[in-house]
Amino acid sequence: MDSTGIIHSLFGVPRALVGVIHTGALPGTPSSRQGVDEIAEAAVTEARIYAADGFHGLIIENTHDRPYLKNSVGPEIGAAMAVIGAAVRRAVSLPLGIQVLAGANTWAVAIAHACGASFVRVEGFVFAHVADEGLIESSAGSLLRYRRAIGADGIRVFADIKKKHSAHAITADVDIVETAKAAEFFRADGVIVSGVSTGQPADADEVRAVSGAVSIPTLIGSGITPENMGNYAAADALIVGSSVKCDGFWSNPLDEARVAAVARAFQNIVF
Repeated sequence: MDSTGIIHSLFGVPRALVGVIHTGALPGTPSSRQGVDEIAEAAVTEARIYAADGFHGLIIENTHDRPYLKNSVGPEIGAAMAVIGAAVRRAVSLPLGIQVLAGANTWAVAIAHACGASFVRVEGFVFAHVADEGLIESSAGSLLRYRRAIGADGIRVFADIKKKHSAHAITADVDIVETAKAAEFFRADGVIVSGVSTGQPADADEVRAVSGAVSIPTLIGSGITPENMGNYAAADALIVGSSVKCDGFWSNPLDEARVAAVARAFQNIVF
């Protein structure tokens, strides 16, 4: 549980609801069809919907850029995401996060620093796993040194543990609790527990075990719905992306009714 108060310091509440903005495919990626201005306009529209329904934060992800590069992206992606992030920051006052797939963690910190975002979601912070893109190895040491070098210490780092869409056979003897402890030891600002893939719920028992083992925040990174939200009393923040889309599928447009339903469920649940 978040005995450090990081969630409250970021979002102004003890438990936060964070909405995901999946940006349109960015320049140079296989599905790219739009200019950056058009993508930014769509992101701003979604940000305003989340804000109007009482979400406490937002996170921008380049989810439509598949297939993803491993650990780094081109400057066109970094520049585009910084522009989009700045547009969202001008439009709404909610704290903003950045994730750059896949595992492009240094880029995420750079973009966050450029556009005034408050946190990043990172993959491969400790240990290693085999993702769709190949072997992802620990980045904690280089990432936090880079954050210090550019004067971005105020940007919080929330680290996925036992990352979704990945095989963890090479760390099968290290359970999720020990992984969370390692992330805390390596100075993560929070840990993220997810299901096995996008839109799949996290294991509630794992969430409780992780939350009880670390003093930094435990966040849920996938599969949150109005129906299962009450299972995650141990979580300090819920990141919601798929269930608020039309038909509950991540690549569909945002569904305002679904956004409102998630917000109502969050407000009505006594955690």
